[in-house]
Amino acid sequence: MKIIDDKIEIITELWNKLYSDNHKLEILLDFLKSKKDSFTYAPNDKFWYKKGLVYSTYVDLFAGDFDKMKEKLDYLSDLGVTILWLLPILQSPMKDQGFDISDFYKVRDELGGNESFFEFIDLAHEKGIKILFDVAINHTSDEHPWFQEAKKSKDSKYRDYYIWSDTDKKYSQARLLFKGMVNSNWTYNPETNDYYFHRFYEIQPDLNYKNPDVLIEMIKVFTFWKEHGVDGFRMDAAPFLWKEEGTNCENLIQTHWILKIFRAALDYLKEGTALIAEANQPPKDVVAYFGNSDECQVAYHFPVMPKIFLSIAEGNPNYIIDTLSERITPPIPENCQWFVFLRCHDELTLEFVDPEERAKMLKYYLLDERWNFREGEGIAGRLYNQMGKDYKKVLLAYSILFSLDGTPINYYGDEIGMENNEEFYRKMTEKISHKDSRFFNRGPFDEEKRKEALNNSNSDSYKIFHGIKKMLDLKKENQGLFSEKPIYENIDGVFKVTRSNQNRQIIIYNNLTAESKSLDSITLQPYEYVWKIS
Repeated sequence: MKIIDDKIEIITELWNKLYSDNHKLEILLDFLKSKKDSFTYAPNDKFWYKKGLVYSTYVDLFAGDFDKMKEKLDYLSDLGVTILWLLPILQSPMKDQGFDISDFYKVRDELGGNESFFEFIDLAHEKGIKILFDVAINHTSDEHPWFQEAKKSKDSKYRDYYIWSDTDKKYSQARLLFKGMVNSNWTYNPETNDYYFHRFYEIQPDLNYKNPDVLIEMIKVFTFWKEHGVDGFRMDAAPFLWKEEGTNCENLIQTHWILKIFRAALDYLKEGTALIAEANQPPKDVVAYFGNSDECQVAYHFPVMPKIFLSIAEGNPNYIIDTLSERITPPIPENCQWFVFLRCHDELTLEFVDPEERAKMLKYYLLDERWNFREGEGIAGRLYNQMGKDYKKVLLAYSILFSLDGTPINYYGDEIGMENNEEFYRKMTEKISHKDSRFFNRGPFDEEKRKEALNNSNSDSYKIFHGIKKMLDLKKENQGLFSEKPIYENIDGVFKVTRSNQNRQIIIYNNLTAESKSLDSITLQPYEYVWKIS
């Protein structure tokens, strides 16, 4: 009972820092207490997010709908997937690949709707796969009923669910996140003769968390999906929740208080639901989203992604080693975890690399000018394309990824060497009237390459798929060793990673160079990796 009371106390204390409306606080607490005994499912291991492989995919592009997704579960399980990250599945006009949500409580009809999704969750759980999905907590679609009402009248019930101004000069220090595609964070609304605020596209108005009703609504959303077995939520655009004049409107303390309330509320209901912060920030800023193990359990390590690519391009592991040093990446609480990745649904981000390294990355990996994202701040495209269609470099990149601390993510199709999809890029460019290069790496799953991956041993798809699977099998068989702290070394261009306990040791050798290398009685061919367990 004391633990329960502690969570209520935390929520109350943080609420009082944010708001003065105690009546609304009572509404929230009454709601949570009414839901306390309604949960029949909880993961057996509440630290499930620290193990295995995350597979990230769009349901429509990967399978079509949730009925067909059920048929893909054996494929995923065979690869070694333990966590399935479903990119946006909620009701949406689909002008930003589903990150523009028009109903937080409804799975899109074309995916099969809620009931089909609930059946899919149960089947995935039977196969030992956890489910997490995206909730854009910072904004809605402009087609959401809240915004449709809010934009009609200044007296609307939902007016204060969003942020309005008589001018487009407020929050002038807030950077443009979609530079080159969106020219302002404000868009004019002729119906009320003023402007609404948005950090992304104009079709995604930002929610106003200074209104406590918005926070309560979002907790109700999380609770609804938690009741139906969703294991975790990737909170899209987490750093931007609170806006304050005179700041850049990022990483503000009030945003952290809101996230801590989310965590306390979900833990009060039943522990085991993971909150994942989508915060594309330097690690020293991102670690704040873990709090003292009382905020998000998981965050993404964005900066290490480009450093893996840069290390391979120059045969120099120091880029990775330096980024993972405590100087750049501070220690995190024991119960928290990084998610690490090579590619994702977005771009290969160069936002937080220095200008010299950015120039190098553009030189090495911008193989087609159309892959340019945000005026040089990123490079879109598939892993196979960016590695020059060299399966050895693809597998080397995976070996490096699996060597690191953190739970690795595989972006759908990369495990079979999927390529950039020109047709999908053209189709989506026409649909949204923006040249968003990320659509190169968001095409339909390539079934032909999947068949090759499973059946044609001479194909790159087969070599990549089975190479990844073998590494994952070794990780699973040696889970205890992979829980040990790694020692990272650069030995003449070989990225050597050692993990030891009292009885055993695993050493992973990754030759990042175009030359043969010999060390520890092992000869490594160019771009070869070796895993040695003793």
